[in-house]
Amino acid sequence: MDTGVEGRKASRVGVRVSAVSKTIKGNRVLDGVSASFPLARVSGIRGHNGSGKTMLLRAIAGLISIDEGSIEVFGEKLDARGDFPVGIGFMVEPLELWDEFTGLEMLTLLSSLRGRPRENHLRSALTRMGLDPDDLRRIKSFSLGMKQRLNLAQGLMDAPRLLLLDEPTNALDEDGQEAIRQVLIEERDRGTTIIVVSHDREELDRIADVQFIMGDGRIREV
Repeated sequence: MDTGVEGRKASRVGVRVSAVSKTIKGNRVLDGVSASFPLARVSGIRGHNGSGKTMLLRAIAGLISIDEGSIEVFGEKLDARGDFPVGIGFMVEPLELWDEFTGLEMLTLLSSLRGRPRENHLRSALTRMGLDPDDLRRIKSFSLGMKQRLNLAQGLMDAPRLLLLDEPTNALDEDGQEAIRQVLIEERDRGTTIIVVSHDREELDRIADVQFIMGDGRIREV
């Protein structure tokens, strides 16, 4: 993603991961991971299945606890127990969707669980992802692509400062992928710090300002 002269200058840090390790059932899924993800930029993380990239995203989102190290989000240290930080939008697969809900009902429930239900934000998020907020069809009738768009909409619905996306273009056609790229540009320009996990190098080349590679629970910038 071309950010011009300003984008090539050193950016402040939005998320800092320092010597983070995590072992699950005897498997060290994160092995001393250290990385700095710049503020108001799109950072891409790629790697093969099992490389640790999704687990790192979950750790940053506070969805799992870490065994060692620390994570700072906008200068605030994340509780090592895995408490969910305020101001984060995330799309981490798989998201459980209630089949009998409409798209708007689903977002309303999720937002109410976070204590921040704002219908105008929910409607805007759906519209940006190409979904009709007034569509009365139940989620069980949605295509895989529509479910992916809904998953992405829930990540956007609270105007997050940090947006974490796990394989956001999966199950989307070219129009859907282009819609995601446009949303990422808009969010970055709004000042959102974005971290995208993908196995697709070509896609990350299109959308990321900086890139990292993960393998065997370790990370390096490229």
